[in-house]
Amino acid sequence: MNNIPSVDLSDFLSDDPSRKQKFVDEIGKAYEEIGFVALKNHFLSETLVEQLYKEIKNFFALPLEDKQKYEIEGLGGQRGYISFGKEHAKGKKEGDLKEFWHFGQEPDTDANLIEEYPPNVIVDELKDFNQTGMEAYRMLEKTGIYVLRALAIYIGLDEHYFDHWASNGNSILRPIHYPPITSEPKGAVRAGAHGDINLITLLMGASTGGLQVQRKDGEWIDAIPQEDELVINVGDMLERHTNNKLRSTIHKVINPPKEQWDNPRYSIPFFMHPRSDMKLDCLEECITEDNPKQYEDITAGDFLHQRLVEIGLIKK
Repeated sequence: MNNIPSVDLSDFLSDDPSRKQKFVDEIGKAYEEIGFVALKNHFLSETLVEQLYKEIKNFFALPLEDKQKYEIEGLGGQRGYISFGKEHAKGKKEGDLKEFWHFGQEPDTDANLIEEYPPNVIVDELKDFNQTGMEAYRMLEKTGIYVLRALAIYIGLDEHYFDHWASNGNSILRPIHYPPITSEPKGAVRAGAHGDINLITLLMGASTGGLQVQRKDGEWIDAIPQEDELVINVGDMLERHTNNKLRSTIHKVINPPKEQWDNPRYSIPFFMHPRSDMKLDCLEECITEDNPKQYEDITAGDFLHQRLVEIGLIKK
């Protein structure tokens, strides 16, 4: 396998049970084997993608003092701007070579959450920035819920098992800017090797390459989706919940060859998190004699806090 498998969401959405099952089997097998797929026929329109890239490029082009107005202390980076080098991979000291923004959940009035999400930060200089970002947020959330429905069927659960937990969940849309590299990085890369924290991550095609995924045999392969595809991978929460049946694969963003250092890179992942009171206990359907329970019981909220400390976004 030299690239990640490609699947078509229209199979799952069709009225043909055999096509729906084909999608379930394909995505389930891919997530057992490598933890990544490229997905076509999602809910993001080409126009919306273009608008979002335009807005985020305009934001990151603002003077640093303007961007820093939106870096809010005490939020652990949950909303607004996070400046260059603040985040690092778990176990690394060097900050990643990136700056980014966080759009967060704006829950339904009847969501009955046990926690209150911080409000989104409004960018004064760009009138369409927040509206465009939240429109993309909704389309990615919708896509993610259908992917989770397919995985629920694959695991042997009710198709709608994840709906309540993922709807109004603590998900994050993160536009990232990797600036041009101006001098030899001392041990730092654009994003160090890591697994994602959440249930699944939906990644809009990056403006340049660099994303690499680690196969079971330890080899790194380039993840190269088609222009109209999302890259979707399993996160640590889902790996834990399925007792390692579905794999949260280590991945990284490597620095480009020296002759391409002048090129910035933009990337927009959507980190799909559940409500904080979701139990990530290993599912009975995934515990067998050959694969006994691998993890202690924990809630999604406690697991998220633990990991945000480990990657440097919040202090102990």
